[in-house]
Amino acid sequence: MARLIRTHAISTDFFILIKVNRIRPSGLIMIISYVHLPIHMRSEFNLAMVLSSYVEGVRELACEILELMAKGLGVPHSFFSHLLRCFDSDSLLRLNHYPPVTLTDTSHSSFQRGTIGFGEHSDPQMLTLLTSNSVPGLQISLGNGVWVPVSPDPLAFCVNVGDVLQAMTNGRFVSVRHRAMANSLPTRSRLSMVFFGAPPPQATITCPSELLQQNQPLYRNFTWAEYKSHTYAHRLGEVRLDHFKIV
Repeated sequence: MARLIRTHAISTDFFILIKVNRIRPSGLIMIISYVHLPIHMRSEFNLAMVLSSYVEGVRELACEILELMAKGLGVPHSFFSHLLRCFDSDSLLRLNHYPPVTLTDTSHSSFQRGTIGFGEHSDPQMLTLLTSNSVPGLQISLGNGVWVPVSPDPLAFCVNVGDVLQAMTNGRFVSVRHRAMANSLPTRSRLSMVFFGAPPPQATITCPSELLQQNQPLYRNFTWAEYKSHTYAHRLGEVRLDHFKIV
């Protein structure tokens, strides 16, 4: 089961999206429902206030990381981070619960230990900050079919570059392909919280001139809304940024 909670921490409305994933031998079953909480209900819904506070803090951490990256690249200090601080930033927070795979789930001959829970992909946004409990499951790709497990650390964040940041840095930072394995521990659930830092829908994704003085742009300009729509129109495992390369 995965519960996804999406909030614009500065805005007046609070949205909750609950996504229930059940892994079966035949595939992944998804049930999605939505709840909308107006501003006047926040005082009666403590989770909304707690999550808004958390989003504000983790977004600021993401901005600090982006500003350090900008300094290293020699581009203006807030070139990347201002997109996350915008009022209409499309950032979101997702809370995941991966329950243990039960004996009933594994009775099918095609379901074996090491089953992929969520397939190989890269995040389309700018920057991803993930923290989890001590149950493993996340793996990153080194290419050529090599997958490396990420040791879970409840006191640390795993930071992944997304597709948009790859385009904005002209390939200097590369988006991380990763996947989540089904939880095979018999008695413990895997829990994670993931912040996806994204620009406003109509923001133009372009590479700063400082990175193009000696190099040609690798990607054409596009809006986040355009890329987001493109992402959902294609298969999860595709290298979706390739469609925006300048040939």
